[in-house]
Amino acid sequence: MSETLDAIFQRRAVKVFEPVGISEELREQVLNAARHAPSSFNLQPYNFYWVQSDAKKVTVAKLCLGQKPAETASALIVAVADLGSLSATLQDQLEWMHRSKFTEEKILDYERKAKIGRILFMPGPFGIFAAIKWAFFRLLNLRMVIGIPPLFRHDLFKWATKSTSLACQNLMIAVEALGMNTCPMEGFDGRRLLQYLGLSGRHHEIVMVIAIGKKSRDHNEPPQWRRPLDATVTVL
Repeated sequence: MSETLDAIFQRRAVKVFEPVGISEELREQVLNAARHAPSSFNLQPYNFYWVQSDAKKVTVAKLCLGQKPAETASALIVAVADLGSLSATLQDQLEWMHRSKFTEEKILDYERKAKIGRILFMPGPFGIFAAIKWAFFRLLNLRMVIGIPPLFRHDLFKWATKSTSLACQNLMIAVEALGMNTCPMEGFDGRRLLQYLGLSGRHHEIVMVIAIGKKSRDHNEPPQWRRPLDATVTVL
């Protein structure tokens, strides 16, 4: 079994951590693993907030409803779906393509797709543009097989959450492979945590908070149950 599979099968949601520090090198490694996850159109619609100072951890742990993993973690990672970053990401990738000497044809093709993306991903005031595009795609779908892109703001957040979750899984597997442990948490006061981070609910949504540290010496690893393959997988 490869080391990667070992990390996947050994990973558990650890509830109590030892008071150990996390090196800057490890922090960079796991965050690099996160940003190398696949994302739709390579738009990487997320940001990670690494909380490690004692005072800030105490505040964030309270906003995570005082859960034990949050209170004992060496660091907390707030994973945020970020719709406000899309334009800057498109521009950054375009500049990178120029610096990397991509052919003019490929750069023009990327610019064309970026323009289409901007049109598709623009809900407009009060979602008016989204409603018009939704009606257009529904009519088109009556005549041909076609997917409907995320049009309304709640659809865009759902789309961004998928990419953010993939990045979070990369991060947790990397942490396990490097000898540390994690606990993903969905229990938090999203509104207050956004305010604490100085973020706007219009463009940002917290997907999860990940506690990271070294599992307690008293940690008891119970057997893990998962549904069997034949109850989970359908082979067509």
